[in-house]
Amino acid sequence: MESQVRGGTRWKRFAVVMVPSVAATAAIGVALAQGALAASFSVSGQSFKVTTDRLDGQGFSQYGAIDSGYTLDGKKTAHPVAVSAFKSATIKNLCQSVVTPDVPILGNVSLILRAGGGSTPVKAENLYIDVADLNADATFRNIDIGVAAKDASKGPGIAKGETANPYGFAQQADSVTLTDVKQTAWATTAGTFKLSGLKMSLSTGVKECY
Repeated sequence: MESQVRGGTRWKRFAVVMVPSVAATAAIGVALAQGALAASFSVSGQSFKVTTDRLDGQGFSQYGAIDSGYTLDGKKTAHPVAVSAFKSATIKNLCQSVVTPDVPILGNVSLILRAGGGSTPVKAENLYIDVADLNADATFRNIDIGVAAKDASKGPGIAKGETANPYGFAQQADSVTLTDVKQTAWATTAGTFKLSGLKMSLSTGVKECY
Protein backbone atom coordinates (compact mmCIF):
# COMPACT_ATOMS: atom_id res chain seq x y z
CA MET A 1 0.00 0.00 0.00
CA GLU A 2 1.26 3.45 -0.87
CA SER A 3 0.09 6.75 0.57
CA GLN A 4 0.99 10.14 -0.89
CA VAL A 5 0.78 13.32 1.16
CA ARG A 6 1.48 16.99 0.61
CA GLY A 7 1.23 19.17 3.65
CA GLY A 8 2.63 21.36 6.40
CA THR A 9 2.40 20.92 10.14
CA ARG A 10 2.45 23.72 12.71
CA TRP A 11 2.39 22.67 16.35
CA LYS A 12 0.11 25.36 17.78
CA ARG A 13 -2.14 22.58 19.02
CA PHE A 14 -0.07 19.57 20.01
CA ALA A 15 -3.26 17.58 20.64
CA VAL A 16 -3.37 17.12 16.87
CA VAL A 17 -0.12 15.19 17.05
CA MET A 18 0.32 13.64 13.64
CA VAL A 19 -0.79 13.65 10.06
CA PRO A 20 0.77 11.32 7.50
CA SER A 21 3.86 13.45 7.08
CA VAL A 22 7.48 12.77 7.89
CA ALA A 23 10.55 14.82 8.67
CA ALA A 24 13.47 14.85 6.31
CA THR A 25 16.59 16.51 7.62
CA ALA A 26 20.07 15.99 8.91
CA ALA A 27 22.01 17.60 11.73
CA ILE A 28 25.05 19.87 11.42
CA GLY A 29 28.04 17.76 10.34
CA VAL A 30 28.47 15.53 13.37
CA ALA A 31 28.84 11.76 13.16
CA LEU A 32 27.83 10.27 16.50
CA ALA A 33 29.35 6.93 17.51
CA GLN A 34 27.38 3.78 16.73
CA GLY A 35 24.02 3.29 18.38
CA ALA A 36 20.72 5.16 18.26
CA LEU A 37 21.19 8.16 20.52
CA ALA A 38 18.28 10.24 21.76
CA ALA A 39 17.72 13.97 21.81
CA SER A 40 17.98 13.62 25.57
CA PHE A 41 20.27 16.64 25.70
CA SER A 42 18.87 20.10 26.37
CA VAL A 43 18.17 21.73 23.00
CA SER A 44 19.53 25.18 22.24
CA GLY A 45 17.44 28.29 21.90
CA GLN A 46 17.73 28.18 18.12
CA SER A 47 15.80 25.98 15.74
CA PHE A 48 17.29 25.34 12.30
CA LYS A 49 15.89 25.17 8.78
CA VAL A 50 16.53 22.36 6.34
CA THR A 51 15.78 21.73 2.70
CA THR A 52 16.51 18.66 0.59
CA ASP A 53 15.56 17.60 -2.91
CA ARG A 54 14.88 14.01 -1.92
CA LEU A 55 15.06 11.67 1.07
CA ASP A 56 14.70 7.89 0.77
CA GLY A 57 14.23 6.23 4.15
CA GLN A 58 14.00 2.59 5.18
CA GLY A 59 12.33 1.44 8.41
CA PHE A 60 10.32 4.54 9.35
CA SER A 61 8.37 5.45 12.48
CA GLN A 62 7.02 8.73 13.88
CA TYR A 63 5.71 9.70 17.31
CA GLY A 64 5.14 12.77 19.47
CA ALA A 65 7.62 13.96 22.11
CA ILE A 66 8.80 16.98 24.06
CA ASP A 67 12.25 18.58 23.67
CA SER A 68 13.36 20.43 26.79
CA GLY A 69 15.92 23.19 26.47
CA TYR A 70 16.64 26.88 26.82
CA THR A 71 15.80 30.19 25.25
CA LEU A 72 18.70 32.33 24.01
CA ASP A 73 18.61 34.28 27.28
CA GLY A 74 18.97 31.08 29.33
CA LYS A 75 15.39 30.49 30.46
CA LYS A 76 14.13 26.92 30.51
CA THR A 77 11.54 26.01 27.91
CA ALA A 78 10.05 23.02 26.09
CA HIS A 79 9.00 22.33 22.51
CA PRO A 80 6.43 19.81 21.25
CA VAL A 81 7.94 17.89 18.34
CA ALA A 82 7.16 15.08 15.93
CA VAL A 83 10.06 12.64 16.09
CA SER A 84 10.70 10.95 12.76
CA ALA A 85 12.97 7.93 12.97
CA PHE A 86 14.67 5.95 10.19
CA LYS A 87 16.77 2.80 10.35
CA SER A 88 18.62 4.18 7.32
CA ALA A 89 18.26 7.12 4.95
CA THR A 90 19.87 8.73 1.91
CA ILE A 91 19.47 12.48 1.37
CA LYS A 92 20.14 14.38 -1.86
CA ASN A 93 21.16 18.04 -1.96
CA LEU A 94 20.95 18.88 1.74
CA CYS A 95 20.93 22.48 2.97
CA GLN A 96 20.82 23.44 6.65
CA SER A 97 20.82 26.96 8.05
CA VAL A 98 20.74 28.57 11.47
CA VAL A 99 20.71 32.30 12.28
CA THR A 100 22.25 33.66 15.49
CA PRO A 101 20.64 37.02 16.23
CA ASP A 102 22.13 40.13 17.80
CA VAL A 103 25.81 39.18 17.85
CA PRO A 104 27.74 42.18 19.26
CA ILE A 105 29.07 44.45 16.49
CA LEU A 106 28.05 42.03 13.73
CA GLY A 107 24.30 41.81 14.28
CA ASN A 108 22.71 38.67 12.81
CA VAL A 109 25.10 35.91 11.75
CA SER A 110 23.99 33.06 9.46
CA LEU A 111 25.54 29.61 9.18
CA ILE A 112 24.74 27.51 6.10
CA LEU A 113 25.85 23.92 5.48
CA ARG A 114 25.42 22.05 2.23
CA ALA A 115 26.16 18.41 1.41
CA GLY A 116 25.11 15.60 -0.92
CA GLY A 117 24.76 17.89 -3.91
CA GLY A 118 26.83 15.71 -6.24
CA SER A 119 26.53 12.08 -7.26
CA THR A 120 26.97 10.80 -3.68
CA PRO A 121 24.08 11.56 -1.30
CA VAL A 122 24.23 12.09 2.44
CA LYS A 123 23.83 8.76 4.26
CA ALA A 124 22.57 8.18 7.80
CA GLU A 125 21.88 5.20 10.06
CA ASN A 126 19.52 5.23 13.07
CA LEU A 127 18.42 8.77 12.28
CA TYR A 128 16.10 10.67 14.66
CA ILE A 129 14.71 14.11 13.72
CA ASP A 130 12.74 16.33 16.12
CA VAL A 131 10.54 18.44 13.86
CA ALA A 132 8.46 21.55 14.51
CA ASP A 133 7.28 22.33 10.97
CA LEU A 134 7.34 20.42 7.69
CA ASN A 135 6.32 20.83 4.06
CA ALA A 136 7.05 18.02 1.58
CA ASP A 137 5.64 15.55 -0.91
CA ALA A 138 5.69 12.10 0.68
CA THR A 139 5.10 8.52 -0.47
CA PHE A 140 4.78 5.85 2.24
CA ARG A 141 5.00 2.12 1.55
CA ASN A 142 3.03 -0.28 3.77
CA ILE A 143 2.07 2.42 6.25
CA ASP A 144 0.34 1.77 9.59
CA ILE A 145 -1.31 4.80 11.21
CA GLY A 146 -2.44 4.81 14.83
CA VAL A 147 -0.16 2.20 16.39
CA ALA A 148 1.11 2.64 19.96
CA ALA A 149 4.52 4.30 19.91
CA LYS A 150 6.21 1.40 21.70
CA ASP A 151 4.92 -1.03 19.07
CA ALA A 152 6.12 0.92 16.02
CA SER A 153 8.65 -1.81 15.24
CA LYS A 154 9.29 -0.96 11.60
CA GLY A 155 11.45 1.96 12.71
CA PRO A 156 14.41 1.95 15.13
CA GLY A 157 12.14 2.39 18.16
CA ILE A 158 11.67 5.23 20.64
CA ALA A 159 15.02 6.88 21.24
CA LYS A 160 16.56 6.17 24.62
CA GLY A 161 15.92 9.07 26.99
CA GLU A 162 13.26 10.64 24.77
CA THR A 163 10.35 12.32 26.60
CA ALA A 164 7.59 10.42 24.81
CA ASN A 165 4.50 8.45 25.83
CA PRO A 166 5.10 4.83 24.76
CA TYR A 167 1.33 4.30 24.62
CA GLY A 168 0.66 7.41 22.53
CA PHE A 169 -0.12 7.77 18.85
CA ALA A 170 2.47 6.70 16.27
CA GLN A 171 2.73 5.68 12.66
CA GLN A 172 5.18 3.48 10.79
CA ALA A 173 6.04 2.34 7.27
CA ASP A 174 8.43 -0.05 5.57
CA SER A 175 9.89 2.84 3.58
CA VAL A 176 9.22 6.45 2.61
CA THR A 177 10.28 8.87 -0.11
CA LEU A 178 10.09 12.63 0.40
CA THR A 179 10.74 15.31 -2.20
CA ASP A 180 10.94 19.11 -2.15
CA VAL A 181 11.37 19.16 1.63
CA LYS A 182 11.25 22.37 3.69
CA GLN A 183 11.50 21.88 7.42
CA THR A 184 12.20 23.48 10.78
CA ALA A 185 13.69 21.24 13.47
CA TRP A 186 15.03 21.47 17.02
CA ALA A 187 17.37 18.48 17.10
CA THR A 188 18.73 15.56 15.11
CA THR A 189 20.75 12.56 16.26
CA ALA A 190 22.13 9.62 14.33
CA GLY A 191 24.19 6.49 14.82
CA THR A 192 26.31 7.35 11.77
CA PHE A 193 26.05 10.38 9.52
CA LYS A 194 28.12 10.70 6.33
CA LEU A 195 28.11 14.04 4.51
CA SER A 196 29.63 14.00 1.04
CA GLY A 197 30.90 17.29 -0.38
CA LEU A 198 30.30 19.19 2.87
CA LYS A 199 30.51 22.97 2.52
CA MET A 200 30.02 25.49 5.33
CA SER A 201 29.74 29.26 5.13
CA LEU A 202 29.26 32.07 7.64
CA SER A 203 27.91 35.48 6.75
CA THR A 204 26.33 38.50 8.36
CA GLY A 205 22.62 39.13 7.93
CA VAL A 206 19.78 36.63 7.63
CA LYS A 207 20.52 34.01 4.99
CA GLU A 208 18.56 30.76 5.21
CA CYS A 209 17.87 27.68 3.11
CA TYR A 210 14.29 28.92 2.62
